[in-house]
Amino acid sequence: MSQKTIHESKVEVITRMFPSDANPAGNVFGGEILKQIDVVAGIVAHRHCRTNAVTASIDRVDFLKPVYVGNALILNARLNAVRKSSMEIEVRVEAEDLIKGTRTLTGTALVTSVALDEDGRPTPVPKLILKTKEERQRFAQGIKRMNKRIREKKHNISKK
Repeated sequence: MSQKTIHESKVEVITRMFPSDANPAGNVFGGEILKQIDVVAGIVAHRHCRTNAVTASIDRVDFLKPVYVGNALILNARLNAVRKSSMEIEVRVEAEDLIKGTRTLTGTALVTSVALDEDGRPTPVPKLILKTKEERQRFAQGIKRMNKRIREKKHNISKK
């Protein structure tokens, strides 16, 4: 299986927030932001594995500041870590006030995606080429989180 750098799959998506995305006070719905997080993470996963990929979990979503109607929503997403068929994707969400020209970090999330073959079964993904100390640290932290998610999922299934 081939290897890829983190740079090869990273994504920046910019979209404008409209009144249909918000409540009557002009604050963008958290659900709309979650949808955009899921979309951008899906692009990263698909770019990396070049096959269908589905969201397995979205965790550690933090809404830090509000996003308002008229803002540009800027989502930057990148791989942190990969296992056999799963990928941890980190998403940073910013809002840009297009009149003032200021950007504000408004949220962060971690998304786990799983690559699927033509039959809908998990399939191996390319390994990551880690070039920097920061990439190696993010990878190690991501693997720890992924292992923890697997343990928690198994524990929750066994409780049923």
